[in-house]
Amino acid sequence: MIGVTLDDGPSPEEMARRRVIAAWLFAICAMIYVMVLIGGLTRLTYSGLSMVEWKPLTGWLPPMSEAAWQDTFAKYQGFPEYQKLNLGMSLAEFKEIFWLEYIHRLWGRLMGVAFLVPFVVFFIRGWIGKDLLPKLLGMFVLGGLQGVLGWYMVKSGLVDEPDVSAYRLTAHLGFALLIYAYVLWVALGLTGRPATGREAIDPAGLRRYAGGLALLVAVTILSGGFMAGTNAGFAYNTFPTMDGAWLPEGLFGLTPWYLSLFEDITTIQFTHRLLATLVFLSVAGFWLASFRAGLAGRARLAVHFVMVAVLVQVSLGLSTLLLIVPVPLAAAHQAGAVALLSMIFWALHELRQREEGEL
Repeated sequence: MIGVTLDDGPSPEEMARRRVIAAWLFAICAMIYVMVLIGGLTRLTYSGLSMVEWKPLTGWLPPMSEAAWQDTFAKYQGFPEYQKLNLGMSLAEFKEIFWLEYIHRLWGRLMGVAFLVPFVVFFIRGWIGKDLLPKLLGMFVLGGLQGVLGWYMVKSGLVDEPDVSAYRLTAHLGFALLIYAYVLWVALGLTGRPATGREAIDPAGLRRYAGGLALLVAVTILSGGFMAGTNAGFAYNTFPTMDGAWLPEGLFGLTPWYLSLFEDITTIQFTHRLLATLVFLSVAGFWLASFRAGLAGRARLAVHFVMVAVLVQVSLGLSTLLLIVPVPLAAAHQAGAVALLSMIFWALHELRQREEGEL
């Protein structure tokens, strides 16, 4: 009998700790997911400019008295949204938009606590290794920067026009995606098998394909940020043509032409449609390629979930467009985009886990 020396890898205790930390990070991912949904609702209900001050350390509590409410409302009345859009709004109507933005900001603070307290506990107990520590510290820093970026976005709507900059809105959304993807990827890594030294194979290039899909979906979501920031979804509410035209008039009409991608409603919606179609076709190709590669087990299941997610997302997108952006559907469409990206990351992780002979 030939003896073989095996690397035992982490101990059962270490694997249990990894699972606990992974569960914590998955919970943080869930909170970020909810935060993205709340942010979408805040935008769709025009609630985001109702709080005109940023008090990151002292702003936990809402107005607690009638006098405090009157003071908060008076501050809001000094800015463009009230003066140009909501002139004559009552205090009761103001409270309706205030509460959603308050919840949005409160949820951000709760996320900070939900991250920091377990982190400190795990660190004190010696559960966080040298490889994981910089990743977790990076997450905390990114979360703080996201709060600053959120206020920078809000400030753009408190100057002349009662609307935030589409550029800043998209940057805020994109940064949220970056944090979400990073936390999710680290959490997934903690659930995988320890490395054996063997080089993982890439069946039919599926791992590279999944990486490209993740990038394409991320770009499409950012395109959706400009759709929201310019209210482009309220124009051309027909499909597959745009009010009867395959190439609508005025496409790429700004000078220089590339500004049309970010500032022209016609071009923004055309580009988003094009990207969404490309996502659907690319996911379908990915799904078919997985059959040719003979995937099995969790990798095959993950690819199936990617296909289901894109079908749901396309349905939500079309419904949102054709019904002229009803708030529930639009919010579900934004949530569906992040769900699709999550499924792709899961598939990418599972494909990285496959080793030769384990397809």
